[in-house]
Amino acid sequence: MLDTVPRPLPRPAPEPSPGLAVRCFRALLSPWSRFALLVAVLGAAGAAVLLYEPQKLLADGWPPQFSGATAVVLFAVAYGLCAVAFVPRPLLSLAAGALFGSAFGLLAAVAGSVLGAWISFGLVRFLGQGALRPLLRGRWLTAADGQLSKHGFRSMMALRLFPGVPFAAANYCAAVSRMRWAPFLLATGIGTIPNTAAYVIAGSEASSPTSPMFLIATGFIVLTGVAAAVVAWRQRHRLRRR
Repeated sequence: MLDTVPRPLPRPAPEPSPGLAVRCFRALLSPWSRFALLVAVLGAAGAAVLLYEPQKLLADGWPPQFSGATAVVLFAVAYGLCAVAFVPRPLLSLAAGALFGSAFGLLAAVAGSVLGAWISFGLVRFLGQGALRPLLRGRWLTAADGQLSKHGFRSMMALRLFPGVPFAAANYCAAVSRMRWAPFLLATGIGTIPNTAAYVIAGSEASSPTSPMFLIATGFIVLTGVAAAVVAWRQRHRLRRR
């Protein structure tokens, strides 16, 4: 008589656990590991600024071995790197005007601003977005993220034209959102021109503090700074009442 009792199927062999190298590689690619790398990179950049003191260019001048278009290009690159390392842009723009005059100083400053924004945006987008986006909770943060993600060019133009918003903060907020690269860089290039031009002209005319151009530039800087302070004060009170 044949045995009709079904035999149990053999159990599949367990999948081998990933090796130590694979687990370490996954850990290095995790969002918080990349965020730690971002903090380390920005910390190193800030330390380099404190060590080398690029603001000495205002007092010592540009190295004499570099001149002409080469000097403008090198300054624009240095401007961008310093902007990433939290050197205040007004100081860099004053240096651009003092070293190269109004026209070439503005060209170098705007190019450096776009370069610095591009580097900052890329660093945060690739190293910090994965860790920071889950933290966007609350009505205000969600609303700001939605505005930057859906209306990237218009929102970034407003942030660039408003002198009270720190350059680095706008870069990082845009990078954490879903704003695309092209609107971010285009709005940066256009929106930074007015305030950057004022500082560049002030730097180029610093040796003639009574000249009309210097007075117009400094007046523009003062007026926009006061307007930014008033708007920030009013928004602060509105937020308290809500």
